[in-house]
This record gives sequence, structure tokens and C-alpha cells, in this order.
Amino acid sequence: MRAIRRLYAAFFLGLFFFLLIIADFRRMQGYDIPMFLEMDPLVAIGGFLTSQTLYDGLILALVILVPTLFLGRFFCSWICPLGILNQLFGLRATGPRPSQSHRLNAYRPLFRIKYYLLTLLLVVALAGGLQVGVFDPIALVVRSMTVAGLPLLDQAGGLGIYANGPIFHGGLVITMLFFAILAANRFMPRFWCRVLCPLGALLGVLSRWSIFGIQRHVEHCTGCNRCLQSCQGGCDPHAAWRRSECHLCMNCIEDCPTGALHYGLPKTSSSIHQPLDLNRRRLLETAVGSMAVFPLMRSSVSAVTLDHPALIRPPGSLAEDDFARRCIKCAACMRVCPTNVLQPALLEGGWEGIWTPILINRIGYCEHHCVLCGLVCPTGAIRPLSVNQKVGRPPFDHPIRLGTAFFDHGRCLPWAMDVPCIVCEEVCPTSPKAIWYRTVTQTHRNGHTITLKQPYVQPDLCIGCGICEHKCPVTGHAAIRVSSVGESRSKTNQMLLKTNPGSSPPP
Repeated sequence: MRAIRRLYAAFFLGLFFFLLIIADFRRMQGYDIPMFLEMDPLVAIGGFLTSQTLYDGLILALVILVPTLFLGRFFCSWICPLGILNQLFGLRATGPRPSQSHRLNAYRPLFRIKYYLLTLLLVVALAGGLQVGVFDPIALVVRSMTVAGLPLLDQAGGLGIYANGPIFHGGLVITMLFFAILAANRFMPRFWCRVLCPLGALLGVLSRWSIFGIQRHVEHCTGCNRCLQSCQGGCDPHAAWRRSECHLCMNCIEDCPTGALHYGLPKTSSSIHQPLDLNRRRLLETAVGSMAVFPLMRSSVSAVTLDHPALIRPPGSLAEDDFARRCIKCAACMRVCPTNVLQPALLEGGWEGIWTPILINRIGYCEHHCVLCGLVCPTGAIRPLSVNQKVGRPPFDHPIRLGTAFFDHGRCLPWAMDVPCIVCEEVCPTSPKAIWYRTVTQTHRNGHTITLKQPYVQPDLCIGCGICEHKCPVTGHAAIRVSSVGESRSKTNQMLLKTNPGSSPPP
């Protein structure tokens, strides 16, 4: 069984990285890129609690949930990419001595933390805040590999996937957290899976009712504790087996010298199973305390409900409240973005918006005919768009607007320094162009007459794509910058409130 499990683990880990690598915008056609995120039960349940809707793609989560009710917590050792990576990095953690392995692989009360964390995340989701993506193992790996792993691999290996490798705003924190999770295996095998993983906790709760499980024939057990030597879950197969902690790695069955352990239907034998070890009082305290977490996040200074000018979301994004209830911070949209403009947010959207995607136009710009981000979003936070819908071709009346560009006349070369420049007008992709210029003739301070083209923005034509800001030759802050004001997804984040035709202006 161990050999079969390793084959399955290698296949699913290879499939995960294959889908992640081909998510490069030139290679994704015809593949279900967000498959692993769509079959994530924690993402499906968290999203349902937050938005009271289940996005179509997340029905795939039943592929994991239903078998868990019959087989147990098989996902953690057989399919989960982070679980398999932790297992690989933890191979040498147990040390050469059996006694050291027995000590590290025995159950500890510390393992209860993941259940309290799961309670926290689900209660916050029920209150309207979707934070499961911060701790969800699949979203965590996708985000970490997008921001750190694959760009580093491309640069170190000279693979040449990108002429200029992608860079990410605030990526150092995401990178350090991911490497800390892997490094923790040096001190305890699968530390993340045993102690912190909320998806593992969810599957552990469901596995309490599984039909199949590890059965121990006490009359054949010699008490040698060999079953603990390679145990991945710390589930005590040598004593009272803890069903909710078992990863079904099957190592204990392979290591048992007397054949006292087997996996199958329960029999009328002397097998002893330990129920889920949770303190109900602490669980209730966690649930009650969780109710205060989300209001505190929204009451912070950074989460004031005023629209942040730098909070520019990808095309097709839902209104901000709905977006926050759907986005799991997985960075799948950042992975497929061809211009690297999508970046993980810091505090532009408040504490609840950390690591959600925003556009930073000095790094890239929104390609005029690109709609890839909506195609890979697993939760519907970014709606799938057609190219015609995005650019406003028939039958659509208006293009999708991300914001509006504004000039800083104190930094614009023709306006402030009498230096000819119309780069922004040249690169503007709309037709007719949202940026136009007026030819003026004026006298320089040295007495020379100079003819300049001074650019202007026509707001009703601007779509906020950011190419003007990205291409602006002024270093530092660009002379033209895009603000979220005027975005299509918001009725209130507009420059002027619309009034009814014929109504008199306010006094």
C-alpha cells in the first residue's frame, strides 16, 4: 500500500505543478487550471458561508468530501500538494534512532490547534469575512509558488520562460512564510499538517464517520511501537487509534512486523479507537471570540469604507463587498497575468484585503484584449469576460472600466518643464483615444518660442488600463496615474454623482 500511495502522491504532485506551470498565459489553453482549488472543500464551505452561494466550479469539492465520509482523511497523504511537500521535507526529521521517531510521531495535545483555527475561520466566514485562503493549503501553495517558487526557479535554472522575470509587491513575506512551513518539518514531521492545517481539521472531523479505517488486532500486537516510526499523522496506531488525525499513509501497516494492523471495515475485534480530542469549552470560547475578529478588522483605520484610490481590481471583479466575500487570495489570477500588473495587496483594502489582487501600473498594465484572470478564478470573485464584453464591442454598449487616469501637471514634461512628450497619447488603446493633446505655442523663460503638445484625459473614454502610467518616462511617481474612481463595478466610486435629467442643481 505504501508503494501505491507514493505513486498516487507523485502523480498528483506532478499534475499540480504541471497545471501551475502551464498557467503561463501562453500555455493554458484547454486545461482546467484551477482544478485543485475547485476541489478544495474548505474553499467551497468557506465561500458558501460568506456569500450564501456556491460557485459552479466548487461543486468539484464533492470529489473529496464524499470519499472522506467512507475512506477517511486520504486527501492529506495522497493528493494534497502541501502535504506531499511536507512529507518530502520531513523525511530526515525523525532521525536515525527509533526512539526519536516514536517520540516525534506520537500524538500531542498541540494537534488540537488546527480545530480551533478551523472554528475561527468558519465563524468569521459566517460573519461575512472570507479568510480561509490565508491558511488553506492549496491556496497557500499556489500563492507561494506564484510569488516566489516559480520565478526563482526560472531565474536560477535559466529556463527563459520570461524575458524579464515577474516581481511581486510584498512577496518577501509570502516567501518567508512558505519556507518557514517547510523548515518546520525539520523539527516535527508534517508540523503544518498536524498542528495548523484547517483543511486537515475539516477532513478530520468528517472522517469521524468514515466506514473504513485502521484496525488493530490486539492479540497480535507485541507493543514494539514500530508502527510509530514512519507515522505521518501522529495518530497513535499502537494504542487507541485517532481516526481524525490519521492521514492514511499506510506506513504503520507496512512497518508492523506481526501483521497486527490492517485497513478495512471494522470487525468485532479488540480494536480500540480514540474519539476526537477537543475541549468543548475552549471550542466555544474560540467561536465566541471569532465573532469579534471580523468587526475589529473592519473597524481599523485602513478599512474605512471610503474607496481607496489605489484599490484597482482586475477586470470583471465584483463590487468590493462581494469581491471580499469571494476572493481566497490564491494568486491564480496573478500567475496568468501576462504583464505582471496584478499584485498582492497590502492594506489598500484593509486587513481583510491582504494578498487580494490589485493593479500596480508602474509594474505592468492591463492588456487591452486579455481576459485570463477571470478564466482561472476558482470562486467567481473575478467574473469570466469575453473580449467583446471587456472592450465594449457589440452587443455590449460600454467597456469595462477599472478606473480613471489623471495628470499631475507638476511632473508632466510638457506641462511643467516645456519638454515635448506624448508617450501616454501614443500608447492609449481606446478608440477614440481617451488621451488627446492641444498644441500650444509659448515663450520660454530664455526668450525662445516653443511649440508643445499638452495632453489631456477625457474621463468618459478612459478605461483605467494603466498603460499610460506604466509607459510614462518620468521616473518615480508617473506624471499620469490611474485611480479607482470611475470603475464600472461601483455605483458610488464616481467623480460626480449623477442627477436626474431636468432636476435643478443643489443650492
